[in-house]
Amino acid sequence: MKAKSIYGNSPKHIKEALQLAMADQFKPTLAIAFISIKQDRHGICEVLKKEGIDVFGATSCGEFTESHQSEGESVIMLLELDPKYFTILMEDLKGHELKEISKNLARNALKKFKDPGFILCTNGMSVDNIILDGDLIIRSIEEVIGPSANITGGMAGDDWMLKSSYIFTHHFETNLGIAALVFDQEKVSLKGMAISGWKPIGISRTITKCEGTYLHTIDDKPALDMYLKYLGASYDDNQEKYHLFENVAQHYPFLVERESGASMMATPMMVDKESKALICDVSLRQGSKLSFTMPPDFDFVEEVLDKARELKKTSNSSGEALLIFSCAGRVTVLGPLANLENQGLAEVWQTPMVGFYTYGEFGRALNEPPEFHSTTNSWVVITEK
Repeated sequence: MKAKSIYGNSPKHIKEALQLAMADQFKPTLAIAFISIKQDRHGICEVLKKEGIDVFGATSCGEFTESHQSEGESVIMLLELDPKYFTILMEDLKGHELKEISKNLARNALKKFKDPGFILCTNGMSVDNIILDGDLIIRSIEEVIGPSANITGGMAGDDWMLKSSYIFTHHFETNLGIAALVFDQEKVSLKGMAISGWKPIGISRTITKCEGTYLHTIDDKPALDMYLKYLGASYDDNQEKYHLFENVAQHYPFLVERESGASMMATPMMVDKESKALICDVSLRQGSKLSFTMPPDFDFVEEVLDKARELKKTSNSSGEALLIFSCAGRVTVLGPLANLENQGLAEVWQTPMVGFYTYGEFGRALNEPPEFHSTTNSWVVITEK
């Protein structure tokens, strides 16, 4: 497999970058495209389609390559790979149940490959303010594939407009659904991990009442009261919808430990004033343990890169293409360190890289099953066997 990354801010620029990339007889068969909502994604897909290149893509909240960081542009990973080794699947949620379309996507992947590996993109927010339940998607795919399902990816963004994001191929798009780039793992290796860097502080507490993304009580006390008391903050009943998220929560998400021992981050997004519940960006489970957290220290980038070096060494593998799905909130909290993290991963693997800032991440922490995450960097290295 050969891989190259390109970027641009219009279909014309993408066409020029593509022609330059193909000047040395490089013949890509697949394009993984992360495109700002502000860009002409249909025009870009048409450029790729004319060259016979399959497209798998999502809109972004900032995008990057191994040599370029942007906001409002387009980045594309071009892969020259036998088309028999991958397939692109998409399911539209409109008129259907999320669990059923997730299972259907998994069943179709199994029809194609005995051992499928998933690069998963879903909508982060629809025009009707519907936020998809990422945890349900993961669990539904596992029901079909099993607990060893290899899943990495992210929820599409829309440059913080929080109105509507899109997932797309070269012939179809939706603002409410799920899409998967599925690889035959007998031919292609997918290795990576999800890592946050936020550190738990204080004692572990228990989620005593929750419903989906609604966190009602922690240790039998109103979740909002517990959260704000711990942070020494206050809540104004007249605040705007995302005031809590913008000013407090993205800096101090929860670390939640599943019954399986797997850990994940959960960020409060909104407040239900009547019940004093926190509405989080991931589904929660009653009885799970929860910890308050502090943002990463300045040395966290090196910790992330050390884990990547360790995986590279223990797996005795090199990479041919690197995809990164990093939470949009990391940019706000970490500033330039978020970019250093992404560039550092590309340097560790010495491979072309593209990625985007997401509204939620799919992936697995080291030696843990796949989870839906928040405030996390989830990355995967693709290598032909």
